[in-house]
Amino acid sequence: MNTPNLVLILIDDLGWRDLGCTGSDFYETPHIDALAAQGVRFTDAYAASSVCSPSRASMLTGKHPTRVGITDWIGGHGVGALADVPYLHALPENEYSVARALRDAGYRTWHVGKWHLGDGRSAPTRHGFDLNIGGSHVGHPPSYFSPYGLGGLADGPEGEYLTDRLTDEAIALIESADDRPFFLNLWHYAVHTPIQSPPALVDKYEAKLNGRDVAGDIVEGEEMTAWHLRGRRVRRRVAQSDTGYAAMIENLDDNIGRLMDALRRTGKADDTIIVFTSDNGGLSTAEGSPTCNLPLREGKGWIHDGGTRVPLIVVDPRVEGSGRTSDAITSTPDIYPTLLELAGLDALPAQHVDGTSLARVVRDEPGHVAPPVYWHYPHYANQGGKPTVAVRHGALKLVRDLETGVQRLFDIAADPGETTDLAASEPDSVAELAAGLDAWLLDVGAILPRRNPYPAPFVD
Repeated sequence: MNTPNLVLILIDDLGWRDLGCTGSDFYETPHIDALAAQGVRFTDAYAASSVCSPSRASMLTGKHPTRVGITDWIGGHGVGALADVPYLHALPENEYSVARALRDAGYRTWHVGKWHLGDGRSAPTRHGFDLNIGGSHVGHPPSYFSPYGLGGLADGPEGEYLTDRLTDEAIALIESADDRPFFLNLWHYAVHTPIQSPPALVDKYEAKLNGRDVAGDIVEGEEMTAWHLRGRRVRRRVAQSDTGYAAMIENLDDNIGRLMDALRRTGKADDTIIVFTSDNGGLSTAEGSPTCNLPLREGKGWIHDGGTRVPLIVVDPRVEGSGRTSDAITSTPDIYPTLLELAGLDALPAQHVDGTSLARVVRDEPGHVAPPVYWHYPHYANQGGKPTVAVRHGALKLVRDLETGVQRLFDIAADPGETTDLAASEPDSVAELAAGLDAWLLDVGAILPRRNPYPAPFVD
């Protein structure tokens, strides 16, 4: 392999335990499992945010979302005991994205799928992509079946399935490629709501349940605190049993298999590095709660590990000893410098300032040092999460509730479900992590929410 092709596959809302290779015993993902068997699967990979737009901005820029200025999903807003804070509603033009860096190095650059980082001057073609198929300001499709109602993607034949269509578009690009290396940024809308799936696959998973009563698989919890969610309760799924979601996962897996077949068929598989990951944890506490992240706590919209820990698979066909797992702690900004180093390009530390290359881990070389991972989510999430900041360094994770100021300490290695608060018994660890978190918040220019002066919701 000389200059490798690069394929970055980002799945929307895919949970850490949503794959066979990460522990699901209900969803079937043989093609993604096979992909993991070809490379390195990271067990402690994190999204930079518990919601989508911030993680996407972080992936493209190599910066933490707070440093970029996008801290909530674009369009999101909510107040409660705390007021909301402002954030950017489009990716700034001045960011030197990984696509721009690769295009300037001679790559053809293609974006296919979800964008949700703005239109116009913030569209994919203004951030280094030669081509945009299906990317716009829209965060999820009105329908997974054509007509889709999406900007940047013409409707197909009535009933065509979106995940199939986007994969068709990606395969066509691979088949059109010449000797010039390409960067394919394939960002699927799946498995975001609405949960709509090919009916035959839904029937398959209904049969797989074998008549099991799943009524108890969703447990009603506390009332949500955001004003726009008043009267609603957190509804936690405690088992993976949603047949529509399972069908979406299997269809997605089939399409990953088709993409891999296309790389092999065109003779490009041995020249292509693949990164597969998700933008945040699985949706497990609201909006139908279609998946379960247990033993991890909570899900999308929460800074707990269920909302931020994600699958991450990196395949470099030049590396021997495939099928490894790594517990190196990593986060979304690391992808930018990793792609550059694996492609043989110089690092751009002024741009990917918050990223650390994983190339040593991918190559099974010693010397990788994982820095602390930070989160800053000063918003109320639609899924029940509250304004929170957190840091994980080594095995320990400190979580600070911005409503109350309460800090909790967890040993993630021993207690991945964040069930036992160690703050009272380990005050020195709390103090050390809190000091580092405060310094980081200052460094990235974090805006913290002020107390809401109006204690009760206005009357609608």
